[in-house]
Amino acid sequence: MKAHLAYGDSGLDIEVSSTATTVVEPLRQPGAPDAVGALRTALRVPVAGAPLRERVRPGQTVAIAACDGTRAQPRREMVSAVLAELEGTVRPEDIIVVVATGTHRANTHDELLAMFGPDVLGAVRVVNHDARDQASLRWAGRHGADVPVWLNEHWVEADVRITTGFVEPHFFAGFSGGPKMVAPGLAGLETVLVLHDARRIGDPRATWGVIDGNPVQDDVRAIAAATGVTFAFDVVLNRDKEIVSAFGGDLFPMHAAAAREARRLAMRPVPALFDVVVTTNSGYPLDQNLYQAVKGMSAAHRVTRPGGTIVCVAECRDGFPDHGSYREALASAPSPQALLESVNNRHETLPDQWQVQIQARVQSDCRVIMHTGYLSDADLAAVHLEQTADVSATVADALAAAGPGARLCVLPDGPQTIPYVAGS
Repeated sequence: MKAHLAYGDSGLDIEVSSTATTVVEPLRQPGAPDAVGALRTALRVPVAGAPLRERVRPGQTVAIAACDGTRAQPRREMVSAVLAELEGTVRPEDIIVVVATGTHRANTHDELLAMFGPDVLGAVRVVNHDARDQASLRWAGRHGADVPVWLNEHWVEADVRITTGFVEPHFFAGFSGGPKMVAPGLAGLETVLVLHDARRIGDPRATWGVIDGNPVQDDVRAIAAATGVTFAFDVVLNRDKEIVSAFGGDLFPMHAAAAREARRLAMRPVPALFDVVVTTNSGYPLDQNLYQAVKGMSAAHRVTRPGGTIVCVAECRDGFPDHGSYREALASAPSPQALLESVNNRHETLPDQWQVQIQARVQSDCRVIMHTGYLSDADLAAVHLEQTADVSATVADALAAAGPGARLCVLPDGPQTIPYVAGS
């Protein structure tokens, strides 16, 4: 049988055995017939609290947080909807859109143009957050489990703060969107490193679909509550990145409602663990580098037997990437097991430690084989990964090596579908 995998812009087709294969996909849900209307309704009829227009007064300054280029958020549509609601109340020159890059690189002008469109860029100021520019950060106190909180100056100093994002299961924060747009999205490096330290990431409750009791989500929520969000605005997307539903209002009730919808669409039960799992990182823009592809590996890891094989298909047009310490950290130990032990035993927190820790955990349990378009075999070997040019043949070989009755799972959309063993 043929399976179509999300890969880059165009996808990748593979051939697999129909008798041994279980394909796990998100619940198919059509896009909203009137996406613009759904966005407008979320702003005017919120899940909780007053409509956006009633929370803003003339003369106030407004900061709008939006996802960076590694996320599939429909920024142009969402920010345009917010600007339309603010029209006549707030002057365009008093509005700033802050791209919540976290510790990622800044988006280029061309990328911002593609992300927001000329109408938004021509109407209001759009800036990239920079977690490493201490001069652009403001101290906000210690919150949650003693997290030192530095936040973007534009965000802290605005009278009105509006988050925009999208909600999907997240591999250690439970769900994306909501309070994550504040921290780590708009946080300083010191704050992000503490939120992503080995103790928090290593907690068994820091995983897909868990909010209550998740130490990462607990701290993220504490920071957002202490520093203030005027209005929160999130969407849930289908596999084609279309808006399925939109949610607005007070931060935590809004996020809870969006998370329930994301769970319904994305989290799918399977009867048992598999010998081989093929996964993706949901295509571009999510699969633009290996750093992000850890999410696809982590989703597959949930249903791969110990000692099994994960084949991860991710284009990686942005490489590892080159910025940050991710590549250096992955290559710093002779094996994934040694790397995981080293990360867990560190007393200091290092940049990219969370990605490294999760990837080392997956590679310690499973054989991980990549298919990329931009990383060489040598690049991947340096970080304890293999590469295949022929995914179909590699899967067939892995099933044969696993023996009679070996079972294959295919996650065509990667972390847009989070499988779990029923009853676990």
